[in-house]
Amino acid sequence: MSKKVVFIADPGIDGAFALALAMTDPKLEVLGIAATAGNIGAEQATDNIHILVNHLDPPRWPRLGAAPEIEYELDGKALHGANGLGNVDFPCARLHNLLPSEKLLFELVRQYPGEIEIVCLGPLTVLARAFDYNPELPAQVKRVIILGGLVHEPGNAGPTTEFHFACDPVAARQVLRSGANITLIPLDLMRKVLFSPLDLLELPVDAGPVCKFLRQIVPFGIAATSHHYGIEGFHLKDVLGVIAVAKPELIQTKHASVDVETRGELTRGMSVIDQRPWHEKTSNVDLAHHVDSQGVRDYMFTTLGLR
Repeated sequence: MSKKVVFIADPGIDGAFALALAMTDPKLEVLGIAATAGNIGAEQATDNIHILVNHLDPPRWPRLGAAPEIEYELDGKALHGANGLGNVDFPCARLHNLLPSEKLLFELVRQYPGEIEIVCLGPLTVLARAFDYNPELPAQVKRVIILGGLVHEPGNAGPTTEFHFACDPVAARQVLRSGANITLIPLDLMRKVLFSPLDLLELPVDAGPVCKFLRQIVPFGIAATSHHYGIEGFHLKDVLGVIAVAKPELIQTKHASVDVETRGELTRGMSVIDQRPWHEKTSNVDLAHHVDSQGVRDYMFTTLGLR
């Protein structure tokens, strides 16, 4: 039986890769994609989820949600391009009368209580708003998978902060404290999903619409990663959100107590993990600490029909 999943996404290059994989995997039923600002602005994020679905034409079309008009101080355009998709000019045909992303989440969870896994590939503002819209929602979601925060790695939004949490620390704290069943995948693990230029630039364009689409957007990400970080290749960080649903056995987790700093001048958005063994505390997340990188590669290439 397929697993029901809803994504919250600010589709940059790795987000587009993750969503393409999810919509290609016959074992996943992607019920909805809720757009959010993050790597790009709200309007562009809403356009990008339309572009993805239109170009990939999956067997089951998900419902789409419009990103709320939020402006963050941060963006990911340096790594993903001004439009989030490597500056490739894709045509976009928008659906009319889209529900706001937070209301789409509410409707889908109400339709399938206890069955949906929500995967957060962007800032947590939309999910926090959905929880405000219906305070019972955290208990009605099967699981929330969050890509955010960090443990030991240097930050990608500041010295101690990961991008998704840094965009909206208050929302991140609210979600972590919501009581939902949460799996948290920190930046430490996301950085282990590094693919070489050879892996990505040789995706065959004649293998189908998914590979053809992805082959157009990855060159920008590879060049930007080399320029900014001196790394040859590209981190497909958001793919771990799909792995957590489709192949959860590839990720090891442990119970942890995690919070988010919301006020520090230098640390606002920093994830704080209470590791004091003598201090009585209650865990609120399953914190991912190990990933089978080869298993991720095998899943990706098998799903894309390359093996």
